Amino acid sequence: MAQGLTDALAVAIGAARGYPFVPRRQRSAGGGCINQALVLESDEAGYFVKTNRASLADMFAAEAEGLRALAAARAIRVPAVIAQGVAGDTAYLILEYLELGGDDGRSMERLGQSLAAQHRCTQAAFGWHRDNTIGSTAQINHLNPDWVEFYRQARLGFQLKLAAQRGIGRHTVTRGEQLMERLGSFYETYEPTPSLLHGDLWGGNQSALADGTPVIFDPAVYYGDREADIAMTELFGGFAARFYSAYREAWPLDPGYAVRRTLYNLYHVLNHYNLFGGGYGGQAGRMIDALLAETG
Repeated sequence: MAQGLTDALAVAIGAARGYPFVPRRQRSAGGGCINQALVLESDEAGYFVKTNRASLADMFAAEAEGLRALAAARAIRVPAVIAQGVAGDTAYLILEYLELGGDDGRSMERLGQSLAAQHRCTQAAFGWHRDNTIGSTAQINHLNPDWVEFYRQARLGFQLKLAAQRGIGRHTVTRGEQLMERLGSFYETYEPTPSLLHGDLWGGNQSALADGTPVIFDPAVYYGDREADIAMTELFGGFAARFYSAYREAWPLDPGYAVRRTLYNLYHVLNHYNLFGGGYGGQAGRMIDALLAETG
Protein backbone atom coordinates (compact mmCIF):
# COMPACT_ATOMS: atom_id res chain seq x y z
CA MET A 1 0.00 0.00 0.00
CA ALA A 2 1.27 3.47 -0.88
CA GLN A 3 2.78 5.42 2.01
CA GLY A 4 0.42 8.32 1.42
CA LEU A 5 -2.60 6.10 1.96
CA THR A 6 -1.05 4.53 5.06
CA ASP A 7 -0.47 7.99 6.48
CA ALA A 8 -4.07 9.03 5.74
CA LEU A 9 -5.43 5.92 7.44
CA ALA A 10 -3.22 6.53 10.46
CA VAL A 11 -4.53 10.09 10.73
CA ALA A 12 -8.14 8.86 10.50
CA ILE A 13 -7.55 6.25 13.21
CA GLY A 14 -5.81 8.77 15.43
CA ALA A 15 -8.68 11.24 15.03
CA ALA A 16 -11.22 8.56 15.95
CA ARG A 17 -9.20 7.43 18.99
CA GLY A 18 -8.35 10.91 20.19
CA TYR A 19 -4.60 10.29 20.22
CA PRO A 20 -1.98 9.51 17.55
CA PHE A 21 -1.84 6.12 15.88
CA VAL A 22 1.58 5.01 14.68
CA PRO A 23 1.36 1.92 12.44
CA ARG A 24 4.27 -0.46 12.92
CA ARG A 25 3.11 -3.35 10.76
CA GLN A 26 0.67 -4.02 7.97
CA ARG A 27 -0.42 -7.29 6.41
CA SER A 28 -2.91 -8.29 3.78
CA ALA A 29 -6.16 -9.89 4.82
CA GLY A 30 -8.99 -11.66 3.02
CA GLY A 31 -11.25 -9.02 1.52
CA GLY A 32 -13.35 -11.20 -0.75
CA CYS A 33 -13.67 -10.59 -4.48
CA ILE A 34 -14.89 -6.99 -4.21
CA ASN A 35 -12.57 -5.07 -1.87
CA GLN A 36 -8.93 -5.11 -0.89
CA ALA A 37 -8.27 -5.61 2.81
CA LEU A 38 -5.39 -5.30 5.22
CA VAL A 39 -4.64 -5.12 8.92
CA LEU A 40 -2.77 -2.10 10.30
CA GLU A 41 -1.11 -2.64 13.66
CA SER A 42 0.62 -0.43 16.20
CA ASP A 43 2.29 -1.71 19.33
CA GLU A 44 -1.05 -1.36 21.15
CA ALA A 45 -3.83 -2.17 18.70
CA GLY A 46 -4.79 -3.43 15.27
CA TYR A 47 -7.42 -2.29 12.76
CA PHE A 48 -9.06 -4.02 9.83
CA VAL A 49 -9.15 -1.82 6.72
CA LYS A 50 -11.16 -2.26 3.52
CA THR A 51 -10.27 -0.21 0.47
CA ASN A 52 -11.68 0.31 -3.01
CA ARG A 53 -12.07 3.03 -5.63
CA ALA A 54 -13.08 6.45 -4.37
CA SER A 55 -16.25 6.22 -6.46
CA LEU A 56 -17.44 3.41 -4.17
CA ALA A 57 -17.22 5.44 -0.97
CA ASP A 58 -21.01 5.36 -0.58
CA MET A 59 -20.88 1.55 -0.46
CA PHE A 60 -18.61 1.78 2.58
CA ALA A 61 -20.77 4.51 4.13
CA ALA A 62 -23.82 2.22 3.87
CA GLU A 63 -21.87 -0.71 5.32
CA ALA A 64 -20.75 1.44 8.24
CA GLU A 65 -24.37 2.45 8.93
CA GLY A 66 -25.43 -1.18 8.72
CA LEU A 67 -22.80 -2.26 11.24
CA ARG A 68 -23.90 0.49 13.60
CA ALA A 69 -27.53 -0.60 13.26
CA LEU A 70 -26.61 -4.19 14.11
CA ALA A 71 -24.49 -3.04 17.04
CA ALA A 72 -27.37 -0.94 18.36
CA ALA A 73 -29.55 -4.07 18.47
CA ARG A 74 -27.17 -5.47 21.13
CA ALA A 75 -27.88 -9.01 19.97
CA ILE A 76 -24.77 -10.19 18.08
CA ARG A 77 -21.21 -8.85 18.19
CA VAL A 78 -20.09 -6.92 15.11
CA PRO A 79 -16.79 -5.12 14.48
CA ALA A 80 -16.96 -1.52 15.70
CA VAL A 81 -16.75 1.15 13.01
CA ILE A 82 -13.69 3.35 13.53
CA ALA A 83 -13.69 5.59 10.46
CA GLN A 84 -14.86 5.76 6.85
CA GLY A 85 -13.88 8.16 4.10
CA VAL A 86 -11.77 8.88 1.04
CA ALA A 87 -8.05 9.50 0.69
CA GLY A 88 -7.03 10.57 -2.79
CA ASP A 89 -8.45 8.02 -5.24
CA THR A 90 -9.14 5.43 -2.52
CA ALA A 91 -12.25 4.88 -0.40
CA TYR A 92 -11.71 3.18 2.93
CA LEU A 93 -13.58 1.65 5.84
CA ILE A 94 -11.67 1.12 9.09
CA LEU A 95 -13.04 -1.39 11.59
CA GLU A 96 -12.05 -2.80 14.93
CA TYR A 97 -9.79 -5.79 14.36
CA LEU A 98 -11.17 -8.98 15.91
CA GLU A 99 -9.24 -12.24 16.14
CA LEU A 100 -11.73 -14.64 14.61
CA GLY A 101 -11.85 -18.39 14.21
CA GLY A 102 -12.48 -19.47 17.78
CA ASP A 103 -15.22 -21.85 18.88
CA ASP A 104 -16.00 -23.16 22.35
CA GLY A 105 -18.35 -25.77 20.86
CA ARG A 106 -21.44 -23.66 21.43
CA SER A 107 -20.84 -20.68 19.14
CA MET A 108 -23.35 -21.89 16.52
CA GLU A 109 -26.00 -22.42 19.17
CA ARG A 110 -25.32 -18.95 20.57
CA LEU A 111 -25.50 -17.49 17.07
CA GLY A 112 -28.95 -19.02 16.53
CA GLN A 113 -30.23 -17.62 19.82
CA SER A 114 -28.70 -14.21 19.17
CA LEU A 115 -30.02 -13.98 15.60
CA ALA A 116 -33.54 -14.59 16.88
CA ALA A 117 -33.02 -11.74 19.35
CA GLN A 118 -31.78 -9.47 16.55
CA HIS A 119 -34.82 -10.32 14.43
CA ARG A 120 -37.08 -9.11 17.24
CA CYS A 121 -35.83 -5.59 16.51
CA THR A 122 -38.56 -4.27 14.23
CA GLN A 123 -39.91 -1.14 12.59
CA ALA A 124 -43.16 -0.15 10.89
CA ALA A 125 -42.18 -0.75 7.24
CA PHE A 126 -39.99 -3.04 5.17
CA GLY A 127 -36.76 -1.70 3.71
CA TRP A 128 -34.37 0.81 5.25
CA HIS A 129 -33.78 4.55 5.34
CA ARG A 130 -31.14 4.25 2.60
CA ASP A 131 -30.09 1.96 -0.22
CA ASN A 132 -26.95 -0.15 0.14
CA THR A 133 -25.33 -3.01 -1.76
CA ILE A 134 -25.55 -6.79 -1.95
CA GLY A 135 -22.04 -7.71 -2.97
CA SER A 136 -21.29 -4.86 -5.35
CA THR A 137 -24.84 -4.75 -6.75
CA ALA A 138 -27.14 -1.93 -5.68
CA GLN A 139 -29.75 -3.06 -3.14
CA ILE A 140 -32.92 -0.95 -3.22
CA ASN A 141 -34.47 -0.38 0.21
CA HIS A 142 -37.33 2.09 -0.43
CA LEU A 143 -39.65 1.78 2.55
CA ASN A 144 -42.90 -0.07 1.95
CA PRO A 145 -45.47 -1.38 4.48
CA ASP A 146 -46.40 -4.21 2.07
CA TRP A 147 -43.82 -7.02 2.11
CA VAL A 148 -45.11 -8.72 -1.04
CA GLU A 149 -44.87 -5.49 -3.01
CA PHE A 150 -41.46 -4.70 -1.51
CA TYR A 151 -40.09 -8.12 -2.41
CA ARG A 152 -41.66 -7.99 -5.87
CA GLN A 153 -40.21 -4.60 -6.80
CA ALA A 154 -37.08 -4.06 -4.68
CA ARG A 155 -35.78 -7.61 -4.69
CA LEU A 156 -36.90 -10.02 -7.43
CA GLY A 157 -37.99 -7.40 -9.97
CA PHE A 158 -34.78 -5.41 -9.66
CA GLN A 159 -32.52 -8.46 -9.97
CA LEU A 160 -34.56 -9.96 -12.82
CA LYS A 161 -34.25 -6.71 -14.78
CA LEU A 162 -30.47 -6.76 -14.32
CA ALA A 163 -30.37 -10.42 -15.33
CA ALA A 164 -32.31 -9.68 -18.52
CA GLN A 165 -29.80 -6.96 -19.39
CA ARG A 166 -26.97 -9.43 -18.76
CA GLY A 167 -28.54 -11.98 -21.11
CA ILE A 168 -30.11 -14.60 -18.86
CA GLY A 169 -32.61 -15.62 -21.55
CA ARG A 170 -36.14 -14.59 -22.40
CA HIS A 171 -37.74 -17.80 -21.11
CA THR A 172 -36.30 -17.29 -17.62
CA VAL A 173 -37.34 -13.65 -17.63
CA THR A 174 -40.89 -14.52 -18.70
CA ARG A 175 -41.19 -17.23 -16.06
CA GLY A 176 -39.76 -14.83 -13.48
CA GLU A 177 -42.38 -12.24 -14.35
CA GLN A 178 -45.08 -14.89 -13.93
CA LEU A 179 -43.64 -15.72 -10.50
CA MET A 180 -43.77 -12.08 -9.45
CA GLU A 181 -47.44 -11.91 -10.46
CA ARG A 182 -48.20 -14.91 -8.24
CA LEU A 183 -46.04 -13.81 -5.31
CA GLY A 184 -49.00 -13.24 -3.00
CA SER A 185 -49.83 -16.95 -3.04
CA PHE A 186 -46.81 -17.65 -0.80
CA TYR A 187 -48.27 -15.41 1.93
CA GLU A 188 -51.92 -16.44 2.12
CA THR A 189 -51.55 -17.73 5.70
CA TYR A 190 -48.36 -15.95 6.72
CA GLU A 191 -47.72 -12.28 7.50
CA PRO A 192 -44.03 -11.30 7.86
CA THR A 193 -42.80 -8.74 10.38
CA PRO A 194 -40.20 -6.09 9.38
CA SER A 195 -37.23 -7.56 11.30
CA LEU A 196 -33.68 -6.21 11.38
CA LEU A 197 -31.76 -8.43 8.95
CA HIS A 198 -28.07 -8.93 8.30
CA GLY A 199 -29.10 -9.31 4.68
CA ASP A 200 -26.14 -11.38 3.40
CA LEU A 201 -25.76 -14.04 6.06
CA TRP A 202 -23.76 -16.80 4.38
CA GLY A 203 -21.06 -18.81 6.13
CA GLY A 204 -18.25 -16.47 5.11
CA ASN A 205 -19.84 -13.53 6.92
CA GLN A 206 -19.90 -15.07 10.38
CA SER A 207 -17.31 -16.41 12.78
CA ALA A 208 -16.54 -16.44 16.50
CA LEU A 209 -14.04 -15.09 18.99
CA ALA A 210 -11.77 -17.39 20.97
CA ASP A 211 -14.35 -17.63 23.77
CA GLY A 212 -17.06 -18.67 21.29
CA THR A 213 -18.80 -15.30 21.07
CA PRO A 214 -20.49 -15.17 17.63
CA VAL A 215 -19.50 -12.34 15.29
CA ILE A 216 -21.20 -11.25 12.06
CA PHE A 217 -19.86 -8.79 9.50
CA ASP A 218 -20.12 -7.59 5.87
CA PRO A 219 -23.86 -6.86 6.19
CA ALA A 220 -26.45 -5.73 3.64
CA VAL A 221 -28.83 -4.46 6.30
CA TYR A 222 -32.55 -3.82 5.85
CA TYR A 223 -35.81 -4.65 7.62
CA GLY A 224 -37.50 -7.66 6.07
CA ASP A 225 -38.95 -11.10 6.66
CA ARG A 226 -36.64 -12.88 9.11
CA GLU A 227 -36.96 -16.02 6.99
CA ALA A 228 -34.78 -14.32 4.37
CA ASP A 229 -31.78 -14.36 6.73
CA ILE A 230 -32.37 -18.00 7.66
CA ALA A 231 -32.76 -18.99 4.00
CA MET A 232 -29.42 -17.38 3.11
CA THR A 233 -27.67 -19.47 5.79
CA GLU A 234 -28.83 -22.58 3.92
CA LEU A 235 -27.81 -21.48 0.42
CA PHE A 236 -24.10 -22.28 0.63
CA GLY A 237 -23.93 -24.22 3.91
CA GLY A 238 -21.56 -23.62 6.80
CA PHE A 239 -24.11 -23.48 9.62
CA ALA A 240 -24.36 -26.41 12.02
CA ALA A 241 -27.64 -28.12 12.92
CA ARG A 242 -27.48 -26.66 16.42
CA PHE A 243 -27.72 -23.15 14.90
CA TYR A 244 -31.13 -23.97 13.41
CA SER A 245 -32.43 -25.81 16.46
CA ALA A 246 -31.40 -22.92 18.73
CA TYR A 247 -33.06 -20.37 16.46
CA ARG A 248 -36.28 -22.36 16.20
CA GLU A 249 -36.37 -22.88 19.95
CA ALA A 250 -36.06 -19.13 20.47
CA TRP A 251 -38.54 -18.26 17.69
CA PRO A 252 -40.20 -21.05 15.69
CA LEU A 253 -40.49 -20.69 11.92
CA ASP A 254 -43.76 -20.89 10.02
CA PRO A 255 -44.30 -24.23 8.18
CA GLY A 256 -44.39 -22.36 4.85
CA TYR A 257 -40.72 -21.46 5.25
CA ALA A 258 -39.75 -24.71 3.53
CA VAL A 259 -41.11 -23.28 0.24
CA ARG A 260 -40.31 -19.61 0.80
CA ARG A 261 -36.65 -20.55 1.43
CA THR A 262 -36.29 -21.08 -2.34
CA LEU A 263 -38.08 -17.81 -3.02
CA TYR A 264 -35.69 -15.85 -0.82
CA ASN A 265 -32.57 -17.55 -2.11
CA LEU A 266 -33.65 -16.85 -5.69
CA TYR A 267 -32.77 -13.20 -4.99
CA HIS A 268 -29.19 -14.17 -4.11
CA VAL A 269 -28.80 -16.62 -6.99
CA LEU A 270 -29.97 -13.98 -9.45
CA ASN A 271 -27.50 -11.56 -7.88
CA HIS A 272 -24.70 -14.11 -8.28
CA TYR A 273 -25.65 -14.45 -11.93
CA ASN A 274 -25.53 -10.69 -12.32
CA LEU A 275 -22.13 -10.58 -10.63
CA PHE A 276 -20.48 -13.72 -11.99
CA GLY A 277 -22.62 -15.19 -14.78
CA GLY A 278 -22.06 -18.88 -15.50
CA GLY A 279 -24.29 -21.59 -14.10
CA TYR A 280 -26.16 -19.30 -11.75
CA GLY A 281 -28.51 -18.43 -14.62
CA GLY A 282 -29.58 -22.05 -15.04
CA GLN A 283 -29.91 -22.46 -11.27
CA ALA A 284 -32.17 -19.40 -11.12
CA GLY A 285 -34.33 -20.80 -13.91
CA ARG A 286 -34.78 -24.11 -12.08
CA MET A 287 -35.70 -22.30 -8.87
CA ILE A 288 -38.30 -20.20 -10.70
CA ASP A 289 -39.85 -23.33 -12.24
CA ALA A 290 -40.01 -25.05 -8.84
CA LEU A 291 -41.68 -22.03 -7.25
CA LEU A 292 -44.23 -21.69 -10.06
CA ALA A 293 -45.10 -25.35 -9.58
CA GLU A 294 -45.94 -24.54 -5.95
CA THR A 295 -48.47 -21.93 -7.09
CA GLY A 296 -50.45 -24.46 -9.12
